[in-house]
Amino acid sequence: MTDFFEHLMHEFELPLGNPVLIFSLILLIILLSPILLRKLNIPGIIGLIISGVMIGPHGLNILEKNSAVDLFSTIGLLYIMFIAGLELDMNQFKANRNKSLLFGFFTFIFPLSIGFSVFYYLLDYGFNASLLTASMFASHTLIAYPIVSKFGISKNQAVAITVGGTIITDTAALLILAVIMSNNQGRLNQDFWIKLGISLAIFSAIMFFVIPKIAEWFFSKLESEKHSHYIFVLAVVFFAAFLAQVAGVEPIIGAFVAGLALNKLIPPSSALMNRIEFIGNSLFIPFFLISVGMIVDMSVILKGPEALIIAVVMTVVAIFGKWFAALVTQLVFRYSSAQRQLIFGLSNAQAAATLAAVLIGYKAGILDENILNGSIIMILITCIIASFATEKAAKKIVIEMDGNPSELKKGNEFSDEHILIPIANIESIEKLLEFSIFIRDKKSANPISILSVVSNNDEAEINIMKARTKLEAFVRQASASETKVNIITTIDHNRASGIARIAREIMADIIILGWPRRAALIDKLIGEKVDNILDNTDKTTFICHFEKPLVLHKRVALVIPPLAEHENGFEQWFTKMSRLAQELSISILLCSNETTRNSVTKLMKKAKLTAAIVPYLFEEWDDFFVLSKVFNQDDLIVLVCARKGAASHMNVLENLPTKLEKHFETNSRIIIYPQQYNQLYCEVRYDDITPDPLRKGIEAAQKIGRGIGNIFKKDGQE
Repeated sequence: MTDFFEHLMHEFELPLGNPVLIFSLILLIILLSPILLRKLNIPGIIGLIISGVMIGPHGLNILEKNSAVDLFSTIGLLYIMFIAGLELDMNQFKANRNKSLLFGFFTFIFPLSIGFSVFYYLLDYGFNASLLTASMFASHTLIAYPIVSKFGISKNQAVAITVGGTIITDTAALLILAVIMSNNQGRLNQDFWIKLGISLAIFSAIMFFVIPKIAEWFFSKLESEKHSHYIFVLAVVFFAAFLAQVAGVEPIIGAFVAGLALNKLIPPSSALMNRIEFIGNSLFIPFFLISVGMIVDMSVILKGPEALIIAVVMTVVAIFGKWFAALVTQLVFRYSSAQRQLIFGLSNAQAAATLAAVLIGYKAGILDENILNGSIIMILITCIIASFATEKAAKKIVIEMDGNPSELKKGNEFSDEHILIPIANIESIEKLLEFSIFIRDKKSANPISILSVVSNNDEAEINIMKARTKLEAFVRQASASETKVNIITTIDHNRASGIARIAREIMADIIILGWPRRAALIDKLIGEKVDNILDNTDKTTFICHFEKPLVLHKRVALVIPPLAEHENGFEQWFTKMSRLAQELSISILLCSNETTRNSVTKLMKKAKLTAAIVPYLFEEWDDFFVLSKVFNQDDLIVLVCARKGAASHMNVLENLPTKLEKHFETNSRIIIYPQQYNQLYCEVRYDDITPDPLRKGIEAAQKIGRGIGNIFKKDGQE
């Protein structure tokens, strides 16, 4: 018994040495600290940092900074930068790249100038020490970015320019570090600049040209190996971080560039993005935040007035420099006060680049112990302020985006959109489901419904069970992206009538169909054609054929007939196509006349859609295939058609889907039939028709067919 207690006491000796116990403690902190502090309206990030201070070597000495902690900390930091690059809206970033450059200049030059002046002229530090310390103020780490992701405002323009500015200011700060170190060692010559320029050029070429090609090949060849996708992405992130280090810059730059390189291939609503964010936000990023707290030494305050003065000066200069840069950015770009506060919150936290600079500078003898200790205090305070400022600003922006704060209180933030996917071919369901997830209204409380219509015969019940079993796998696929899927199996003599009936029963808004196979004779006889579904429903209907995974398309080629803007479903289907383009980070080639183009522009402003539009004037509908000159093989061709009697209906539209399949067979394509409000007309039209004679005729035909089949079977056996 004594040995047992001695062994137990040995396991709990401080600092803890048992890796299992250490990991258990870290997980407990990650679990409890945000929950406890949320009741005090304190961001969870702060709880993790403070927990790190308490358990670290300068606190209760429960844990020490060892190789395992450093490894998880590095992974967490790289993860933050990678997700920031991955979630960046590339269309918006390209549209606002000049703003990002200008903000990057502001948030770099103001803290740098203020910091250098204070340390060189007021505190009488040397040139190298002053410049290196000032560069620490200029850089920042996106500690508060998980807050932005949580509130769903990562696409806001203020976030886009801040993230874009981060890469500029961090790169510049770390280049200053490299230059000062070379200058300190007497190696700052022409060879240094040539080597740095060539290595960065090679790094950029590999990341933006080679890696995307490899990723496209990987995702297309191993489309069904979902777990392999995540491993591949992780491998790219750490390989990019290593390449950046070899090129002469910090690994965090490589992780951010990896996010940019894979941005178009990992849509925000995809299951892969959900896995990346889930694992990062659950484990790696909290580990990094705890490790930041573990380096904080609060006893610095007691080491004499000079250490305290340096710590206060560094903190004030860092905060004021970033706040002033955010203020100037707000005035120049006419942002709201909430956006200014968001920019300040995201760009205020000092951690990654600051730690790299101060530790390297201290070891090289350029910085003294006071600056080292002051940096640690500055990191803690700026991280806390950044977390509070970002969360407060994010809440304001969410309210601004929703328009009316009272709407949030009423609980009307959910929409009633309902998507129905009738399945004929089980092979096409995966791509149709992915398409549905991408265009779905994320606020909808309704699930995506997958429908299987089974023929009404003696084997109907068995076929229903088989259909449900096959479809269960796709429910799991959708759950990986946190999308609810409902399976519906129904019995009907005619697939078209079954789809129409279920669409009315569940009040579906959108029907998504696979591209029909070429009709055989029996299909023509019993009417199992898409036309029957269109005639019996008034819902917006998408008929889709995808030649390759959606993420491999380079552009949406949207062809709209005249007067389509007057259809009831115009706003609905265009919003969906815009959302798809945003998910895939690609542009829309808008082929229409000038009137329709103007209506699209008005709709985009009204609905605040941010998809990049490339207009192309098209009016020659009798010569539709003139568009083959502007279509590319990687285009997703979307043709807007119309039901008969609709405002935009033209006779030429009736044969276009068939011609599209024939002449653009290597392209993915979608045909859209906008919503019509003629449901009552359809129902009244068939009121006097009873289905009994037709049903009896079909049953008789089925019996005759089975009888003939049995005769041939017996003949074959004999």
